Amino acid sequence: MVTLADDLKLALDRYAFAAALGMEPDPWQHDLLRSTSDRVLLNCSRQSGKSTMSAVIALHRALYYPDSLVLCLAPALRQSQELFGKVLGFYRDLGRPVTSAAERKLSLELENGSRIVTLPGSEKTIRGFSGTSLLVLDEAARVEDELYFAVRPMLAVSGGALMMLSTPYGKRGVFFEEWIGGHAW
Repeated sequence: MVTLADDLKLALDRYAFAAALGMEPDPWQHDLLRSTSDRVLLNCSRQSGKSTMSAVIALHRALYYPDSLVLCLAPALRQSQELFGKVLGFYRDLGRPVTSAAERKLSLELENGSRIVTLPGSEKTIRGFSGTSLLVLDEAARVEDELYFAVRPMLAVSGGALMMLSTPYGKRGVFFEEWIGGHAW
């Protein structure tokens, strides 16, 4: 049973939250989990744990910040479903600490008003969300610029956080521009 003190520690420390999931993060993952930045760009090798860490951060946001809207987006729905699968697995591993109002294949709605939603990688079909607390763009180097510019307004009013994670994919697109020092965000 988690005590109030333990729960407070998990709420205040994403590193402790990851440890509660049985993880021992690498040094760069430790830095990410302790970061307070609302704009994060991860350029990592395959199988380095970037999706796992972003899933931890997404779940933490939904559990400890009521009424949060967390959107998981990738170039293809299958890819964003993989990310969401990690989130859902962690939620279940923790014993569903906040009761779910609805647990679906593409979304999780919690009794605290938070939602985690998986979206396809098409700018034509993702519009309509506002008040986004956290937007996670997985495989961001492969996300079309049109899609990126279609989702950016979802953060405008809320001031929500943006995480872009990817392996490199040539010298093109918003991810590359941001990596070399651009300021699209």
